[in-house]
Amino acid sequence: MVILEANRLSITFGGVRALDGVSIAIESGQVFSIIGPNGSGKTTLFNLVSGIYMPNDGAIRFAGEIVTGLPPDQLARRGLSRTFQNLQIFSRMSVLENAMVGRHRHERTGIVADLLHLPSVARQNEATREAARGALARVGLADAGKRPAGSLAYGALKRLEIARALASDPKLLLLDEPAAGCNPVETQEIDYVIRSIVKDGITIVLVEHDMRLVMNISDRVHVLANGRTLTEGTPEQVRSNTAVIQAYLGVHGSKEAVRAFD
Repeated sequence: MVILEANRLSITFGGVRALDGVSIAIESGQVFSIIGPNGSGKTTLFNLVSGIYMPNDGAIRFAGEIVTGLPPDQLARRGLSRTFQNLQIFSRMSVLENAMVGRHRHERTGIVADLLHLPSVARQNEATREAARGALARVGLADAGKRPAGSLAYGALKRLEIARALASDPKLLLLDEPAAGCNPVETQEIDYVIRSIVKDGITIVLVEHDMRLVMNISDRVHVLANGRTLTEGTPEQVRSNTAVIQAYLGVHGSKEAVRAFD
């Protein structure tokens, strides 16, 4: 079953065609990675799919519904969540409180109920805490809930961002460079988290520069170059594609490319 489909997406910024007729179709339960050189359009594609940008042309369908142009909050209610390349952590809040922020789409009580301290508010808050604890456990931070988020190591902060997205109970999770800046041990932890999320039935769309992570974990890899699709296939097909090697490292970079993709 195709859970996310984008058909011929295009967008222009100041006369520059940042994305030009890109189409993707992602099967439910896959790890689908989007790779390409810097400036190839990866984050632009993410921003279109997640409702931050509106395409000039093309359409987006999520879980069988046309969602082109819907804002991020409405997409989140439908089960599409994302993380960002740059950390968006509330450092003075606790780890648990950060994860609870991701649960907002499930909360139904309003300001009057909060002011009156109605029992429904207490029940809702406890349900939110429990969901946040569960999300933290899924990323290996079960014992860190009471700590200030700012006290965590960098790799743990990356996993906290994933936990916050998981707290919304997504069907599909967009991860924008979750291993950026991580050391090899932290990257391995991210690898484990992604694998466990997919086992739980959540589809992952990944933008990532760490080619070893991408090739080890992906079911399908979509390659962009200059705002257009270069190729798509299995990791094995992509790593041996001459056009991909040239796009990353130039015509004379084949030896370096082999090392980068292995």
